[in-house]
Amino acid sequence: MATDSIGDTLHQLMHAYRRQLRRSIRDQGITLPVTHIRILKAIGSLKATTAREVARRIGTDKAQVTRALNELEAMAQISRQRDPEDRRSQILAITEDGRSTLDQILTAEAQAAGVMSDSLSDAELDGFREMASTMIRNTLKDTCDTETETPCPNRN
Repeated sequence: MATDSIGDTLHQLMHAYRRQLRRSIRDQGITLPVTHIRILKAIGSLKATTAREVARRIGTDKAQVTRALNELEAMAQISRQRDPEDRRSQILAITEDGRSTLDQILTAEAQAAGVMSDSLSDAELDGFREMASTMIRNTLKDTCDTETETPCPNRN
């Protein structure tokens, strides 16, 4: 495959996955905006996290995260408690309702991936994961945003 068509293929794959994921999320009855979903996933996967850490993790500004957190808290999806080590900060936690929503989101993601990988063998999927991981590593430097030196989210 020529190098100039890799971008087109990746772009089409990304959009196909997003369409399928939106469809799966809708089928699960989830009505949250994408930002809220990303924040809920971040809180669910991080222990004793703060708004600043969530903003860093998902690569967006803290003000946008704070607005979404207010809405998620009003919907009883998350709770906040004062950080005992830093009283200026709040620790975010997922509630029982939030855990249920997160489980639905994870189910929707698994369904979307299942639809897209339906006719692929285990060996082909392993090869795809390895290739995609290599491509991701090839693009990562010490920081994702060299202007602000924002660390890369989801980096191992």
